[in-house]
Amino acid sequence: MVRAGRKTESGSYRAQEENPGRNPGGHSCGVKSCPCVGRNSDPQDQQLLQQVVETENMHKAWAKVKSNKGAAGVDGRDIEETLVYLRKNWPTIRKKILEGTYQPQPVLRVTIPKPGGGVRQLGIPTLLDRLIQQAIAQVLAPFFEPHFSESSYGFRPGRNAHEAVKKARDYQKEGKRWVVDMDLKQFFDEVDHDILMSRIGRKVKDKNLKRFINAILKAGIQERENILSSDRGTPQGGPLSPLLSNIILDDLDKELEKRGHSFVRYADDCNIYVRSSKAGERVMQSLTKFVEEKLKLKVNREKSAVDRPWKRIFLGFSFTAEKKNPRIRIPAKSIKGVKGNLKTLFRRGRGRNLKRFIQEDLNPVLRGWLNYFKLGEVKSYADEIDMWIRHHLRCNIWRQWKRTYTRYKGLRGRGLGKQRSWCSSQNGRGPWWNSGATHMNEAFKKSYFDGLGLYSLVNELERVRKVSI
Repeated sequence: MVRAGRKTESGSYRAQEENPGRNPGGHSCGVKSCPCVGRNSDPQDQQLLQQVVETENMHKAWAKVKSNKGAAGVDGRDIEETLVYLRKNWPTIRKKILEGTYQPQPVLRVTIPKPGGGVRQLGIPTLLDRLIQQAIAQVLAPFFEPHFSESSYGFRPGRNAHEAVKKARDYQKEGKRWVVDMDLKQFFDEVDHDILMSRIGRKVKDKNLKRFINAILKAGIQERENILSSDRGTPQGGPLSPLLSNIILDDLDKELEKRGHSFVRYADDCNIYVRSSKAGERVMQSLTKFVEEKLKLKVNREKSAVDRPWKRIFLGFSFTAEKKNPRIRIPAKSIKGVKGNLKTLFRRGRGRNLKRFIQEDLNPVLRGWLNYFKLGEVKSYADEIDMWIRHHLRCNIWRQWKRTYTRYKGLRGRGLGKQRSWCSSQNGRGPWWNSGATHMNEAFKKSYFDGLGLYSLVNELERVRKVSI
């Protein structure tokens, strides 16, 4: 993309003339030279949009966008094509942004299935617009981040879902064994633009930047051949949306803090912990009124509830019911979710070389899943999933053998006797039954799959336990 200019004696950055993708020459106030941490923008920060397109800030934004390896938007340009386009057109694009004539393109509507059923709608901006959104987020974040609640964990530097779940467990240890589990209905699609812009305006005074953010919000949505208006919402899929969601929901956090509640919020997932069901009902009623009247958002009454924490799921986790020392556990729904994903993978792997399938396709999924769910303190799920995976791998082996004689030879090759191999190979049962039968379990023991490099959840959890001791 653009290459950082040479720093002059005055401390400003000047674009290098030999680079066709440079910012236009001249002195500008860069991100580092105009710090904006922990305060509202003041008169010297009226040029925030200039900071957005500063070379150093754009380089940082490009590195972030490139590392995310996202899909192309409505223009069809991938990362490499966008880079070529930027090298040729960045000076013109930058000029349009500063003059207020740049028009963000509509986002591409994409739907993905939710683990619990239904679909989630994403809006994928073009890579160019994602780059600009990321650059805006980097400039805006220092104004808002220092003022966000300590109980907010989503999309924030140095914070993650694991910390949110641990905090929820700690509240239960304090005796707050009822939870107000509030679910916001289609939150990212329901954000009121006027309320959001007013919240941004509390700390950002640059009218040009606010107009540009408003243009991003109203860029439209392309669904098939139609361009739909976007009068509400901040579509998931853009780098700016997470920050905007925290900006508008910070009012909810401040209201909860003012009332003295113990709560944990991760994006639009909010759990408030109380000591009784009666207190929970009062909180649910008053907060529903606040959210719907003050923030113009919708509470999903079907999914929201006042209940025991161990009967609810928060960020994929649940808890045990012990009074003194509740533990984090993996609920059946989360285990069912990973099994559903793996079933699709096993179907694709039926004709593949088993070792290559395990190492190239299966292991990365298992590592990624366990990297998140290893927080669970009840470990019985690991052995269950390991056995289920080996069952599926034996099923794929049985399917690959296809014919009776091939199955007979395969069982003989794995050390089974002639009579048993022959009877087993022609039993007429289906692949799933055979893959769970004793002849396949004896022929392909756990040690066989260990030899192929299969990632074992039990082994990994044991390794982590030894390291932590």
